[in-house]
Amino acid sequence: MLLNLFDTLRRYGVPVTIGEFLDLLQALDKNLVFAEQEKFYHMSRMILVKDEKHFDKFDRAINAFFNGLESMDGMLEALIPDDWVRDAFQKELSQEELDKLQSFDNLEELIEQFKERLAEQEERHEGGNKWIGTGGTSPFGNNGFHPEGIRVGGEGKQNKAVKVWEKRDYKNLDGDSALGTRNIQLALRRLRKFARTGAEDLLDLDDTISSTARNAGLLDIKMVPERHNAVKVLIFFDIGGSMDYHVAACEQLFSAVRSEFKHLEFFYFHNFIYESVWKDNRRRMNESTSTVDILNKYAHDYKVIFVGDAAMSPYEIMSDGGSVEHWNKESGEVWMRRVLANYPQVAWINPVAQSEWQYSQSTRIIDDLFEGNMFPMTVNGLEACMAHLAR
Repeated sequence: MLLNLFDTLRRYGVPVTIGEFLDLLQALDKNLVFAEQEKFYHMSRMILVKDEKHFDKFDRAINAFFNGLESMDGMLEALIPDDWVRDAFQKELSQEELDKLQSFDNLEELIEQFKERLAEQEERHEGGNKWIGTGGTSPFGNNGFHPEGIRVGGEGKQNKAVKVWEKRDYKNLDGDSALGTRNIQLALRRLRKFARTGAEDLLDLDDTISSTARNAGLLDIKMVPERHNAVKVLIFFDIGGSMDYHVAACEQLFSAVRSEFKHLEFFYFHNFIYESVWKDNRRRMNESTSTVDILNKYAHDYKVIFVGDAAMSPYEIMSDGGSVEHWNKESGEVWMRRVLANYPQVAWINPVAQSEWQYSQSTRIIDDLFEGNMFPMTVNGLEACMAHLAR
């Protein structure tokens, strides 16, 4: 039966290996889980899934696996333990109504009746107290009332089923999914280099024990600074115009970047970089920062990221005076090449779907300038971007 699980996981795109599958079999052999579906679900996910972005694929695969078991006998024998029958439950009906419901002395009787109903029933049924259907007081089906039952299909309303099938609690974390702050943070963590800096305010337990032992048992407390991500990031956000459609995604990215990197500097630009950028969009005409000052102030070890949709007239990149807002004495390409020459690790993150880049001439020009280091704003794209910057 578990060979089918392995095949199902691979079919749904979960990158499970033979070694991990053997680990699962060994865990089952040690009776770490016995006849409990939910515990089996959590244990198998812990062993077989090594990246949170595959949780949704795993949920869909495990659901397909359980639905595809060849016989009800095998499913019930393997997956429904006795302790799923609750002795007490929240009362949704009056005591008089509950007394009228037929209950069962044990789970075996419930299962036997369920199998008998499956064999006898030939059509959909609503209401009533016997057949598998919706509503009513039968112990089999959904949207009905029974203190102990097996929900079959649909959504339950009373939350009294012995076991709820096809329950999926996890949001889609697939690598090409829409972004959220949480999965952005997971992707950004590929760009990490820890160092201990600042005040010594954390207990170094190992050094304290060693020092105390060397000091003939006299306590000698040792402290160390907290570990921080030492990576330095300089990030530029395109604002205005066509970027208005991507404000929400950029806000999530900005929030994740601020929480993930201690050494972070950010600036704004419009469409392409020229002789100046700014910190406050409301005062950008009066308070700007020279691009030359940025090149001189921030050292070569900064990782530089540009975030923009790369959608503009090619003249804004290639020509003097090409900016739509002011007369730039030197082209955007000249300024960008200065940035690329000053920082070894530079990348461009594009919130537009990668499949659409081919239709934009300016996008192709920027991608060429960055030597192919333009990445889509998806989980997979951010992971690839961080891997590039970490070199």
